[in-house]
Amino acid sequence: MKKHIPNALTCANLLSGCIGVVFAFKGDLSTAAYAVLLSGIFDFFDGFVARWLGVKSAIGKELDSLADMVSFGFLPGVVMFQMLAQSDYSSPYLPYIGFLITIFSALRLAKFNIDERQTEDFIGLNTPMNTLFIVSLPFIQRDYPGIGNSTLLLVSITVIMSFLLTSEIRIFSLKFGSMEWAKNKIKFIFLIISAVLIAFLKFAAIPFVLVLYISMSFLHFKGRSLK
Repeated sequence: MKKHIPNALTCANLLSGCIGVVFAFKGDLSTAAYAVLLSGIFDFFDGFVARWLGVKSAIGKELDSLADMVSFGFLPGVVMFQMLAQSDYSSPYLPYIGFLITIFSALRLAKFNIDERQTEDFIGLNTPMNTLFIVSLPFIQRDYPGIGNSTLLLVSITVIMSFLLTSEIRIFSLKFGSMEWAKNKIKFIFLIISAVLIAFLKFAAIPFVLVLYISMSFLHFKGRSLK
């Protein structure tokens, strides 16, 4: 029975992602963002529970990638599609640029599955963090419409995030082998600062969290070469 618990959590991630896609296509990007948060929680705990119960499996790894493709690949692509459709430059074809996020997320997930260098950390921005950033944009757009409605800015974000997903930038994982401060100092500092930012700014804090994540990853891996 216990061997099915991690896969059940992964399926919950997938279900939440499907629900988020439905709301995103309806134009309800706020509810879609909360669905992403729920998917992220399930995505974190499926791996945690699998390690805790000692029931990691090959099918669990594949199922996790398939679920992530919906929740953290297709869903952010739909969100960007909708934002471009509502931007200040009207074109029937322009919004489809948003699905570059989906394409590069697929490449990112495929690369992760076969790249033996990514057993403990990431090479390239992970899809959950990318998705959190994308779904934070409608909230920023609501508070700063002059910025959020800029087609040029949205297209630029799409291209930059697509690059980061498949880049060779090394990013630390938030999986903890132990809770020792000395071994996880950078991760703990990142989580504390991020929690403070989110408490005050909510979704608008996510772009700052993203920059902090990449910057602290550079600091964390400074002097270490990729194998």
